[in-house]
Amino acid sequence: MRHGVHDSVATGVPELRAEAARVPAQALPADGGRERGAPPPGVRGEHTHSERPIPQPRPVQRASVRGQILDALRTALVTGELEPGEVYSAPALGEQFGVSATPVREAMQRLALEGAVEVVPNRGFRVVRRGARELAELAEVRALIEVPVVLRLARTVPAERWAELWPLAEGTVRAASSGCRATYAESDQVFHRAVLSLSGNEQLVQIAEDLHRRSQGPLVDGPARPQRADLLADAVQHTALLEALIAHDLNAAETLTTAHFTPTP
Repeated sequence: MRHGVHDSVATGVPELRAEAARVPAQALPADGGRERGAPPPGVRGEHTHSERPIPQPRPVQRASVRGQILDALRTALVTGELEPGEVYSAPALGEQFGVSATPVREAMQRLALEGAVEVVPNRGFRVVRRGARELAELAEVRALIEVPVVLRLARTVPAERWAELWPLAEGTVRAASSGCRATYAESDQVFHRAVLSLSGNEQLVQIAEDLHRRSQGPLVDGPARPQRADLLADAVQHTALLEALIAHDLNAAETLTTAHFTPTP
């Protein structure tokens, strides 16, 4: 990976090398791993008299390693360390992360399902190029989904429940103050998830999160990457929205929610 991804991305997954090294070989279950209904050992001619008892299996950590790799790759996409249009191979990335190619390939396949990368046969994965038009379209879709939900919740959710979200809204302001786009993107997603979770519709939450991720990649044309002031302006809208929701001001809530998804020209 170019431009120091080993330093800036791999360090985002602390102890990844050590954890990968500690991945144990998967032990067989206590029944010897036979399929349901299969005859016990010895029936098909196996010699069992000298076999030692199989110990209790230890949990395999591969999923944890894959999750850390996925988080690191998402951060690299947001910051632009993984450059739009460039092709990256799982073995090369795995070498830089200090793990095998398998968890990297699995993480990249997940990103392909999310639309962040595309598979290039026999080469690896190409980072998808996103333009200002695509960003505007994603914002429009998010508005069509989230604005009606927030307005419906504004009529039914009591003020004290909205007040419980203050720490998350203030967290987005602190994240924006850091000027780190990846840090703010994560905090922003947590806040929006908390709001939409009040609907009790997990499918809605998952769809909204997918749209959020798709809108975070660096643009290859159009407006420049958001600066600290832009992130702060976006974050302040969270606290303003909560104020309107606590006050049961539906007009202000609708205006603020709609503006929140309108790209800055």
